[in-house]
Formats: sequence, structure tokens, C-alpha cells
Amino acid sequence: MNVKENLQKIKETIRATCANSGRDLNDINIIAVTKYVSITRAKAALEAGIIHLGENRDDGLVNKYHELGEGPTWHFIGSLQTRKVKNIIDKVDYIHSLDRLSLAKEIDKRASQKVKCFVQVNVSGENSKHGLNPENVEDFIVQLSDLHNIEVVGLMTMAPFTDDRSRIRACFKQLKELQLKVQALSLENAPCKELSMGMSNDYDIAIEEGATYIRVGTSLVGNETGGV
Repeated sequence: MNVKENLQKIKETIRATCANSGRDLNDINIIAVTKYVSITRAKAALEAGIIHLGENRDDGLVNKYHELGEGPTWHFIGSLQTRKVKNIIDKVDYIHSLDRLSLAKEIDKRASQKVKCFVQVNVSGENSKHGLNPENVEDFIVQLSDLHNIEVVGLMTMAPFTDDRSRIRACFKQLKELQLKVQALSLENAPCKELSMGMSNDYDIAIEEGATYIRVGTSLVGNETGGV
């Protein structure tokens, strides 16, 4: 697998999507989701020009962090157990899965400086997905106002895994609408300027609907297991 060639194809798609939808190309950040690949493949992504790496398990992030260091911008994109916050808190730059007050309090307690967090929203309503119900998001973010080490930089969601692109689009559109509502609250700790949405199969739709961070794994770095 040639990660550099894959990245060029993805960038071409992003460029065309931005041109067609009036988006600024510079507003789109590609997170290479390296949870299913080796450290060697993650290094290849960095060598190809990737800045952002995303992991969904604490041990996976810690292992790659020890090998790759502080050079990449590290994103924790999986469901985060409260008891595992201590394992990653001094290593991650962004957490994409803030979805409950107990987790926010643990992050706030463990962090030595503000942590950039995305509040995860279960827009699709699927039982298999984590995240807050959309109607609870504004109240939840208001509750975070007293936690000085939490900065809500944006919202995150996962669309249904389906070929129905209109259904995918509806999810992303709803998250964008919710983001604007949060911004209207004018909370100091929640600028909420970012949207983390879109993966290998739907990132073009996500960009059209306002994504600023897309999480791309298979189409960029592939899918392998183990090794370094």
C-alpha cells in the first residue's frame, strides 16, 4: 500500500468537493486513523505529510506515542472509559468522544492545561453508537462551564454505515445545525467552531455539510494488524 498516493487521491477529492461546495480547502484537516495499522504504517502517513493521527484505544495511542513522540497532533477518537483518562491525558491534543459529565470531570481533574474536546453526539439514534442525544447537547455543554480544563472546540458524530447518502447527509446537516446553536450560547469554554465528522466512505458529504476534521483510515493507511 502506498500511503503517499492514497493521500494524494484523498486530497484531490477534498479539493474538488471544496470547489463544488464553496468550502475553503484550508479549513479541512485530515486525521489518519491508525488504530488498525502498525507503527510503521503510521510513520508512512507522517512521512507522506499527515499531521494528525487518531487512535481509539488508550493502549494503542500510548504505544504509538512512545515510538512517534510529540511530533504528530494526537487525537483520541474512540469511546473513553473514565478510568483510562490518566493513561492518555498528557499525550493527546484532542479528545473526540466527550459524552458524559463523569468523563469531563475526570479529564478536568487530570489535565494540567486545557484539553480540546469534541462533544460526541449520537445523531443517528443507533443503539450501537455512543454519544449524547442531540436534544441534550446544549444543556450538557452549559454544565461544563465550571470545568476550567475543558474546552469544547466542536462536535463529533458518526453517520450510519449505509449506502443511503441522503440519510448520511441528514446526520451531518443536523450536527451542523446543532453546532450553530451551541455557538449562539456564546460560552467562553465552548467556542465550538469545529466539526469532526466523515470517514473513508462519506467524508465528501461531511465536507459539503461543514466538517473541519475528517477521520480517514482504510482509504489512507489501510487495515492491518500488529507489528511495528
